Amino acid sequence: MKEKIASPARTREILRQYDFIFQKKYGQNFLIDLHVLNKIIKAAELSSSDCVIEVGPGIGSLTQALAEKAGQVIAVEIDKQLIPILQETLRGYDNIHIMNQDILKVDMEELLVKRLPSSKVKVVANLPYYITTPIIMGLLEKRLPLEHITVMVQKEVADRMKAVPGTKDYGALSVAVQYYSEPYLVANVPVNCFIPRPKVGSAVIQLRILKEPRIHVKDEVFFFHVVRAAFAQRRKTLVNTLYNYSQQEFVFSKEDIVSCLKEMGLNEKVRGETLSIEKLGQLSDLLYSIK
Repeated sequence: MKEKIASPARTREILRQYDFIFQKKYGQNFLIDLHVLNKIIKAAELSSSDCVIEVGPGIGSLTQALAEKAGQVIAVEIDKQLIPILQETLRGYDNIHIMNQDILKVDMEELLVKRLPSSKVKVVANLPYYITTPIIMGLLEKRLPLEHITVMVQKEVADRMKAVPGTKDYGALSVAVQYYSEPYLVANVPVNCFIPRPKVGSAVIQLRILKEPRIHVKDEVFFFHVVRAAFAQRRKTLVNTLYNYSQQEFVFSKEDIVSCLKEMGLNEKVRGETLSIEKLGQLSDLLYSIK
């Protein structure tokens, strides 16, 4: 068993050895807490039949633990200065493939469907916080054949992903994530678990992919227009936010919107953040029928 990378002493040793310079533009924070690492690995429920896609492996702290449990690990790292470090720290693991690419430019469908057609695929990562939402939504919206996504994100983002109607954190991201998955909070992670310390707390959240979207709507693109509109102006009534939402294909009179709300048994003073995903779907279908 190789020495664990995810410890304060080993991480600092590697950083000194390679004179590594942190790149703020990549939002690099390396995990140095084995307790948190073990929670991630346990939640991921890995086996030798799994292929794991990791985004932003850094110096290989999480990658090492993944390789010891999974059959195959594909680590996608954008920072080219980390590639030789990863090749050294992960030497001896023949089930790791390192890709020096931007995850937002990787053809995930080609990767999963053509290169890994027979594998059970899971995403496990300490995500770069500055692109957390684009990565998550890119994975969900493409309906890739994933079992689940287990990721470290900013705590406030995790709170938004799992938020319920009527709470301050509930918004468009909550609806989008819960449309495709079941979010589950694995652990809260304080700032002292990283080098360098981030300015905000973190959390590990798992998104268990649903076989079918949580609700069925007449038009998915239109539904997400309604969702974005519903939360665009949180202090305004739903009638006003929908009316003010400026999309060419999304123009309704206030009378039309009030009529749809009444058909749903809702008061015209209702606000978007109080509506469940099911109610938003119902509203979307009613509006779509008069579009």
